[in-house]
Amino acid sequence: QVQLVESGGGLVQAGGSLRLSCAASGSIFSINTMGWYRQAPGKQRELVAIVTSGGTTNYADSVKGRFTISRDNAKNTVSMQMNSLKPEDTAVYYCRADEIRTRLTYEPQSWGQGTQVTVSS
Repeated sequence: QVQLVESGGGLVQAGGSLRLSCAASGSIFSINTMGWYRQAPGKQRELVAIVTSGGTTNYADSVKGRFTISRDNAKNTVSMQMNSLKPEDTAVYYCRADEIRTRLTYEPQSWGQGTQVTVSS
């Protein structure tokens, strides 16, 4: 089974920056879309940014111009540079991979365990 391992969360002051990374492990042949979602206390999980295997990106309006998602298909990793962070960006950030193909299996979706991002005012 493919596992996603996130890193890079932490505590930062408003206006600061953080970089999140996620690595997919396993004998992976291909992954269609990789991305980041977040869930703040008392709120539903929401899309932050996604990137397809072809490099097409999509961002939530709230992070456009501040966050940049990137991907290394050869290493099966996805990263997100978060600049100009705001207190409202505080949430648990989850990595997600869609349509994962290994030599023997197909997984429609896999989630990471989440990493906490806290932005203080």
